[in-house]
Amino acid sequence: MTTHTLAVPGARLHYEVRGAGPLLFIIGAPMDAGSFAPLADALASDYTVVTHDPRGISGSTLDDPEQDSTPELRADDAAAILGALGAESADVFGSSGGAVTGLALVARHPGRVRTLVAHEPPLLELLPDVAEQRAATEGIIATFRRDGVGAAWGAFMANAGFDVGGGDGDGDSDGDGGAHTPPQGEPSEQDLANSARFFLHELRGTARYLPDFPALTTGPARVVVGIGAESSGLVTYRTSLALAQRLGTEPAQFPGDHGGFMGQPKEFAETLRRVLRGES
Repeated sequence: MTTHTLAVPGARLHYEVRGAGPLLFIIGAPMDAGSFAPLADALASDYTVVTHDPRGISGSTLDDPEQDSTPELRADDAAAILGALGAESADVFGSSGGAVTGLALVARHPGRVRTLVAHEPPLLELLPDVAEQRAATEGIIATFRRDGVGAAWGAFMANAGFDVGGGDGDGDSDGDGGAHTPPQGEPSEQDLANSARFFLHELRGTARYLPDFPALTTGPARVVVGIGAESSGLVTYRTSLALAQRLGTEPAQFPGDHGGFMGQPKEFAETLRRVLRGES
């Protein structure tokens, strides 16, 4: 694996490259490159895999720490990394907020994405109870401001549909969805900084993103919606079904739940290979 730094407007981006073969860009938000390391390692035998820290997260620093992170900004960052690699196009796997980034990348940079696999994007604007979901998002942000990281993650995970009962108070769940929370135990300074960045400057913009459906359905990219085999109780299961319905496609099923790429990286990688090959 090689690590790189790229200067872009308003930020310096940390990204990692491993493996050999066709280019595959793995994108998360707020998850950083480290969250995807097991999946990237499992794919590196037949892909050149690129992972990165989204702007303001972990090793990707901002000129203005108060700048909000939007799917559009993160999409431009992804396109800049592709440019730095000399790549005209790539396959893209995005999970959660990273899937929202991928949708924005397809819309804003036509031709840069061959296939986008959008795994459980939290597109709350597509739900019939959008007003309640907006209120819940604002409540989570208010909880962070008032009560801190642990309480905010607990509220976030509960609203997402995870069973957070019996935990250690840091908002983590017993399932793979813990990809979106600080590690169990005492969070590091970086964990706390990433959480603050997420709640104060990223959550609202990601949750309120509305895809450009004409661009997604008429452009050159193939867009596949990914959904977890164990995600049926999660709000991202509903958003994924809503997105697939709007696109007129059937979702592809992946192992695990919202964070299945962490819990079952080898099985997840094999499913992703099949999806990228166009196999059912």
